Amino acid sequence: MRARIAQLVWLVCVLCALACALGALLVALKANTDNALVVFVKDAASAVDLGVFDRRDGVLKFDGENAATKNALVNWGLAAVVWLVIGRILDRIIRP
Repeated sequence: MRARIAQLVWLVCVLCALACALGALLVALKANTDNALVVFVKDAASAVDLGVFDRRDGVLKFDGENAATKNALVNWGLAAVVWLVIGRILDRIIRP
């Protein structure tokens, strides 16, 4: 039972990390913001960025040319790494 719960927790954390990474990639590629899938992924990344890694006002804030791309790549990239670390730690704690 605990092993299944640990797997579920790890899966949720991986999906959150994936949302952050895909959102950063879509910003970097300047994906079409009129596309519903692009909007969904970017909204999902904003929802799971833990507030600290917001792409507009996150841990690191860049100015100047390509600032939006740099902000998204760094802050959402860090959020993805943090989600993976949190997931692995919780997996180890929950698993018997």
